[in-house]
This record gives sequence, C-alpha cells and structure tokens, in this order.
Amino acid sequence: MHPFLPRPLPRRQFLAHTGLGFSSLALGAMLAHEDAARATTGDTWSPPTGRPHAAPKAKSVIWLFMRGGVSHLESFDHKPEIDKYAGKTIAETPHKAVQNSPWLKANQRVVVVNDANGKPRNTLYRTQTGFKKYGRCGADVSDFFPHVGSCADELAIIRSMWTTDDNHGAQVQFNSGRHMLDGLFPTIGAWVNYGLGTLNENLPQFISMGPRYFERRDANYLGPAYESVEMKVDPKNPLVFARPELEQTDAEQRIQFDLLGRLNRLSGVKYPDDAVLAARIKSYELAFRMQASIPNLMNFADETEETKKLYGLDQAATRDFGQQLLAARRFVERGVRFIQIFHGDGAAGAWDAHSGLKANHTKLAAQVDRPVAALLKDLKRRGLLDDTIVVFATEFGRTPGAQGGDGRDHHIYGFTVWMAGGGIKGGITHGVTDELGFHAVEDRHYVTDIHATLMHLLGVDARKLELPGRKRLDIDYGTPIREIIA
Repeated sequence: MHPFLPRPLPRRQFLAHTGLGFSSLALGAMLAHEDAARATTGDTWSPPTGRPHAAPKAKSVIWLFMRGGVSHLESFDHKPEIDKYAGKTIAETPHKAVQNSPWLKANQRVVVVNDANGKPRNTLYRTQTGFKKYGRCGADVSDFFPHVGSCADELAIIRSMWTTDDNHGAQVQFNSGRHMLDGLFPTIGAWVNYGLGTLNENLPQFISMGPRYFERRDANYLGPAYESVEMKVDPKNPLVFARPELEQTDAEQRIQFDLLGRLNRLSGVKYPDDAVLAARIKSYELAFRMQASIPNLMNFADETEETKKLYGLDQAATRDFGQQLLAARRFVERGVRFIQIFHGDGAAGAWDAHSGLKANHTKLAAQVDRPVAALLKDLKRRGLLDDTIVVFATEFGRTPGAQGGDGRDHHIYGFTVWMAGGGIKGGITHGVTDELGFHAVEDRHYVTDIHATLMHLLGVDARKLELPGRKRLDIDYGTPIREIIA
C-alpha cells in the first residue's frame, strides 16, 4: 500500500457508514460469519441455504414424546416368555445369558452412582395387559393402544432401540443424541430449523407444546434464533408474552415494531455477530405476524364436530392431548416444519411407572391412544401424511423384572418407538429384542438413527450442517434406518 494513501476501511465499518440501508446489515453479519468460519475451517464451511440437499420425501415432522419411559413390554413388543416364567429370577430361566451380555456395561453411562433406579431387576414381572394382532401386517399391539393398533398398517415399529443414560437425562439424550455428561447440544428439531428454510413466513418453523423436560433449550450452540417457540392451545393467549400489555390497534403495533426494528438494526451495525440481537430482531418481526395467524390456528371453530370427536375433544381424558394434536395437524397444514409435543407431566415424566404400572399405563395410554390414532387418520384423509412424518417415542423402556412388586424400572438396553408417514414404509416391524425384551439383539439402533432417518427423508445431509469450531461425532449423525424407508 502507498504510504500516503488512506488505509481502506474494514468491511464492517464500510457497511456502517455508506448509508446502504438496513438491508446491508444482513450482508455484514453474513460476511462476518463467513470470515470466522474460514479462520476456523479454511474454505470448506458454508452456512445452510435453507434448501434441501436432496429431493425430500417429507416436509414436516410431528414429534410425539412420552416422558418417563413407556414400557415396550406393555405396548409394542410382546414377550410371552415373561409370562411363562413370571415370578422366577432371570437366572432360573433358559434365558439367563442376558445377564452376562457385554451390552450390560457397554450401553450404560451412570450419572448418579448408586442411584436407586436404573437397575436390571431380576424377578420377572407378568405382562400387565393383553395383546392383539392388528391390520393386514398382523402387528402385535397391546390392549393399552387399540386405536393406534387400528393404524398398524401405517406404522414402522422399531423394536431394537438402545440408549446409555439410565436416568431421565435420557429424555435430553433422545432429543439431542448426546449424553448429559457430554454437555448440552442442539436437539433434532433445532437442527431441522437451522438446516431448512421456512414454508410459511407468518409462522414459526419449530413449535413446542406440552410439559417439557427439565432442559428448556433446544438450540444450545446453534443460537437463540433456532429455539423452539413454546405454545399452548389457548386462542386468547397461545404464545407467552406475545400479547401487548395494553390494547393497541394493528397500526399502533406496526409503528412500535418498526421502531424496535430500527433500533435493533442500528445496534446490529456495531455488533453484527451478536446472535442474541439477531434472534431478537427476527423474533420481533415474526411476533407481529404471528399475532394475527396463531390465534386463528388455535381456534377450532371451523373444525367439524366429527373431527373434534375423532381427536377426543368431547372426552375429559383425551381433550388436552387431542387439542394439541389437532393444533399440530393445523400447523403442518400451513407449513410448520417441526412440532414437538410432550406428554407426561412431572419432574421425571408421568410414564415413569416404578410402581403401579398397570394403573399408570392404563390412565396415560387412555389419554394419548385415541388422539394419536386420530392424528394419523386425519393426516391421511387430508393427503398430509404423505409428506408429514409422525414419530412416537420415549426415552427408554421398562425392565422385564419387577420393581416394588408391581412396577418396572428404567431400561436402556432395548425398547420400542414407531414412525409413520412421509417416506416411511407402513405395516412393518424392524429390529428384535431377546425373548425377555432385555437387549436389542438384531438391527440395533442408537437414538440418533431416528434423527438420521428424519434428516434423510427431509432431504438434509446432516454432515453439511456442522458448525465451525463445533466438531460433531459420528454418533451425533446416526445412520438412516434404510429398512423402514419406502
């Protein structure tokens, strides 16, 4: 550079002083992110474009998560050998080898040493419900879930899941793929929100409903712009803190939001890398648009009485969960990418049946069985199931052995989830546990294989979503379950 020529301005200051308008701020932030990325990874990284990497088979996901640990043995994995040897110890049966499996230690990472829960439990406990075969596929489904059973030909039942956290940190693990001892990581919904663009500018792309587990964040290191938006089925107040404190006209609110936007963008010139500020700007703009769209979506006045009854809105036991699932259908109908719905209140989750398992699962299954089946049927008849994936999951199963006489303990070595909808083969079961339902023994799948299957069907290459400075492990990505993909 010639010593008498002025030193060129850095790009950030140039953008701040040229008067190019507020649209330049987004460019400035993008350039700053790219500079940081190149400094860390060379020229190999680029932010997601919002477009799928491959032709997608699905557009949206409805993620149903039963908190506490649904018993696979009383839901979708029938094990007659448990009843045959009920009351005997596992060592007294022909299946005693399960107690010496290398998976017993390999699968377990203990958070609380000498915790009273998470034990194998040795005395076999009789199955607390009957099973019937459903559909053309002849899937075994328990009497706790007759309505879901009627949809068996839509389901891909995966009976060979495993995880490693023997306590309820497994809820975080199922959603993020990582054990809590590793720290906190983005959940599958946050990754989908990060990787794919919006389908509807007036709605959030990642919605959460129901009683959340103890970790309240989804995005973590992805930043607040990719957090889920918590909602409840209440047309008058569906979104916490979204309503103005005093009555305002639309025009008054527009002026207020415009002013806030201008002030935030002025700060954005100075701090283009401030993720919290960027998320705040985005949230203000979206919040204004949502004030008109969300209450209408949460108002079911335009739904037929037949539809409301289908979801169980006419019954006290099913009303709350049914409303959430009906709202979920309305959300995907209008282009929301990812809706996660949690069921089972309490610190651990209501499905945590350490005692009184029969009463516990009878009550809770009655709350979800009819609405879940309604969701599948309603999506199908509206042509939405073809591009909407429904996942029914829980953090782990329950032990074949008894706890406290009439309950089952946490069980991480083998359990069941199912998937249905966009790009999923219906009417199949995949994976096998042993004769006692203790270990997943064929086609074993860690929880991120579910994540990988979703990403594949959404057309996303998860390995292209890695952030600079945040090296991910192979286990974070998982492997798509090809056998259940149509």
